[in-house]
Amino acid sequence: MENWKNLMHLFVTVFLSYFASLLVNPTIADVTMECVCPGKDECSLAIYLTGFQQAVGGLGAVVIMPLIGNLSDSYGRKVLLTIPLTLSIIPFAILALKRTTQSFYVYYVLKTLTSMVSEGGVMCLSLSYLADNVSEGKRVSAFGLLAGVVSVATVCGTIAARLLPTPQIFQVAAVASIVAAVYMRAFLEDTIRHIDALEQPILKPDIGTTEQLDKTNVIKKIPLPKDIIRFLKSSVTVSLASFVAFFNSLAEAGVQSFLMYYLKARFHYQKDQFADIWLITYIGATVSNMVLMPTLGPLLGEETLLCIGLVAGFLNMLLYSIAWTSWVPYASASLAIFLSLASPSIRCIISKQAGPYEQGIAQGCIMGVSSFANVISPLIYSPLSALFLSEAAPFNFPGFSILLRVSFRVQ
Repeated sequence: MENWKNLMHLFVTVFLSYFASLLVNPTIADVTMECVCPGKDECSLAIYLTGFQQAVGGLGAVVIMPLIGNLSDSYGRKVLLTIPLTLSIIPFAILALKRTTQSFYVYYVLKTLTSMVSEGGVMCLSLSYLADNVSEGKRVSAFGLLAGVVSVATVCGTIAARLLPTPQIFQVAAVASIVAAVYMRAFLEDTIRHIDALEQPILKPDIGTTEQLDKTNVIKKIPLPKDIIRFLKSSVTVSLASFVAFFNSLAEAGVQSFLMYYLKARFHYQKDQFADIWLITYIGATVSNMVLMPTLGPLLGEETLLCIGLVAGFLNMLLYSIAWTSWVPYASASLAIFLSLASPSIRCIISKQAGPYEQGIAQGCIMGVSSFANVISPLIYSPLSALFLSEAAPFNFPGFSILLRVSFRVQ
């Protein structure tokens, strides 16, 4: 694979960044409940807070992801990657210092604001960097490896969360975030993209040299809604991929955060059980992205892998929604070996439809579409989730809101 040295530095950066953010996943539900509703296994306020955070973060990301992708096309991936990596340090540092109710709400506000950039920004810019360094024929394998690195980071983070006491989890997450930012600045090399004279960019009719681009006013780099719509309508393939990405994200958005509250109320799961679920999920995702996708991608194509991933996602949520005993979520989590094929396949399809100087805006647009789904999802599911986990539920079906997510998978 081309530019392997650069790719290794990118993979290390992504691993450290995602290790930090995913280390806290099995713990954050317990921390939220402890601060908001101490001593309870059910808490509607915690669900609403999580949904609000997701909606606000998603709304900001709808605007910021295309912007940060477009700016990276002009000013380089490395410069823009510094922003989300640095911002992600702040929330972890708050809870690393102390975990009082006041510090939780400070964390909550800062996490809500920084997630607009940090949660999708690292992946958006990393995908663009890969597209700069890998030819189209090998891109599906490279995107699979990147997704595999994220899965490995999650497995390591989940194991660490199971072994570490809660106060140390946030300290380790803060340190890992700092190391990720420093490592990226020290070792990652920015790339110079070469454009073929025969290629006609969708959003940039006149492409000059990097020097000319550097002189462009930042304000002029903000993509207008018509620019984003033009890209999403640039071909039937892009339009269909965007449609699938929206409904796939609508089904997945917030499922992990709600799922923890659902399993806590339904089967009284604690931190260790959550860690086990995520461990099974991301070991499967690691095998999928680092073995199945590089092996089957060149043979079957991204479209076939996408179909397999969507069907597996449908079955995964269906099993969660009708879980009748505590072992069913573990069986459902094992489907991750196939459902993890969907997102990298969508991103690879989009990447192949964009030119060298459009990779940032292309990945930013598709991240914006997914973020828009993150805005809508909690507006629909947070009230339903809180209702069906409460004593006021119209009928006894705690997993009803997850079942509704299945309908969007069917779309």
